[in-house]
Amino acid sequence: MFGLFRKDPAKKLQNDYESILSEAMIAQRNGDIRTYSELSEKAEAIRLKIAAIQAESGKS
Repeated sequence: MFGLFRKDPAKKLQNDYESILSEAMIAQRNGDIRTYSELSEKAEAIRLKIAAIQAESGKS
């Protein structure tokens, strides 16, 4: 009952993930491979956090 208004942390991370992937795509198209690589690495770290949160919520 009290969890009704609780924000879903995976949802915010998913939005961040998609935003960073979008920035990475733009960097790649502009030929900035270094920035693309850095942003892709950040996106992968966020994806792993999302997977961990989803696995944890699946256990409960």
